[in-house]
Amino acid sequence: MWDSLKEDLASTDRIMLGCALMLSLWGVFCIYSAAAGASGRGFDLAVKQSAWLMVSIGAMLVVMVVGHHKLLEGAYPLFGLTLLLLLLTDLLAPKVNGAQSWLGFGGVRFQPSEFAKVTIILMMSKFLSRYPPYDLKTFAAGLGVISLPVLLVLIQPDAGSALVYLVISFGMLVSAGTPFKYLGTLVGLGLAGIPIIIMFFLKEYQKNRILVFIDPMRDPLGAGYNVIQSRIAVGSGGLSGKGFMAGTQSKLKFLPEPHTDFIFSVFSEEFGFIGNLLLIFLFSVLLFRIILTGVHSRDRRCKILVSGVASWLWFQMFESMGMSIGLTPVTGLPLPFLSYGGSSLLATFIALGLVASVYIEGVSTKRVFYINPQ
Repeated sequence: MWDSLKEDLASTDRIMLGCALMLSLWGVFCIYSAAAGASGRGFDLAVKQSAWLMVSIGAMLVVMVVGHHKLLEGAYPLFGLTLLLLLLTDLLAPKVNGAQSWLGFGGVRFQPSEFAKVTIILMMSKFLSRYPPYDLKTFAAGLGVISLPVLLVLIQPDAGSALVYLVISFGMLVSAGTPFKYLGTLVGLGLAGIPIIIMFFLKEYQKNRILVFIDPMRDPLGAGYNVIQSRIAVGSGGLSGKGFMAGTQSKLKFLPEPHTDFIFSVFSEEFGFIGNLLLIFLFSVLLFRIILTGVHSRDRRCKILVSGVASWLWFQMFESMGMSIGLTPVTGLPLPFLSYGGSSLLATFIALGLVASVYIEGVSTKRVFYINPQ
């Protein structure tokens, strides 16, 4: 196994993994700074996040050695296990801030909804490659598969994770070659159904989040407070930022949830516009390398798989940054690699392990990973 791991590391996409590692390390420092002011637990949370980072890197290496092919073979039972864990979360998990998202076994708490992102990608990759969504029947079957985890997380309620599942599935349907008429109809029905979802399926606090997204000043000391303080933090960073540990919004406890939901606001205040450009550059390179891996793979399942990972990371990056500046509604989604949370970090690195495995297969079969000028 050790020889196999050394061979895989020599063949893997070091640029992709390097970007992920730099973002994660940057996240540890941001968590330290954010939590130092908000709760006085900066060092404690930074150490925990560092430990989770080590575990996550180890899990990624295991996935690389095992290989995506073997994990795709077990996609159906893994998906079934995910549904069971989500159901147990709905039935047994204690409510925290009005939501049931955490399960605990032996003193270890985790979020099944985070790991569901990985198993959904495996399941949909296998299903869509075996049953291409070229006609209405197979397209509807694919939607039926994704509807199960979506409904289970909506019960918690966790609209943010449900939205991520839908974006992942949409990206994979596009990659699988779904006709535009079906995709267009799906988007149209989704937009038309938004008022119904808001009226009958969202909790009151979720409705308030949408209202304050439109106008934060309608409730500046209540539902709109988070958005207003986050905007102040981002704007006060200026061109070069106030400097590490010098952000006032988090240190004076104006910014809520600074080490999780609004980590980007803390980052912006301390590192400014220049730091944001560098952060976006690292994310862009990471996503470009992931997409390039899928483009040059000759395995249909791998193309679909990689598109799911890219859709997931892109959407969470866009949504987390967007809600910090008022561009998107507040959903509570973590910023990949930077936000505090072991479940999110572990699931993300497992997904990168799958992409790295696809890349290694391309190298081992002498497929060249570059853009052909011809």
